[in-house]
Amino acid sequence: MSAVFKVISTSQLHDVLADNSHVVVDIRDFNSFVTGHIPGAIHLSNESMADFLRDADFDAPVVVGCYHGISSQQAAQFLISQDFTDVYSLDGGFTQWQAEYPADIEK
Repeated sequence: MSAVFKVISTSQLHDVLADNSHVVVDIRDFNSFVTGHIPGAIHLSNESMADFLRDADFDAPVVVGCYHGISSQQAAQFLISQDFTDVYSLDGGFTQWQAEYPADIEK
């Protein structure tokens, strides 16, 4: 059986952000990312993927965020296929994060 990504809620992510144990990647377009993103998130695009893969800790938990939690599922599965071992899709995406944690948005 091949590995599959898991799903993490915004509240679960909020709880683990403080310990810096999870790498958060944001796959939204660059302008949306610059306008606001989850604290510490890395913008991940087709252009930055090679650098991300070269420098990544494949055993660190990685959380993939998008707009609504749909596109992140495919990206999370892609990271699993690249031998990441602990990958999550953010349920509800940045839209959910923004609704629940408006004060916790980095610009």
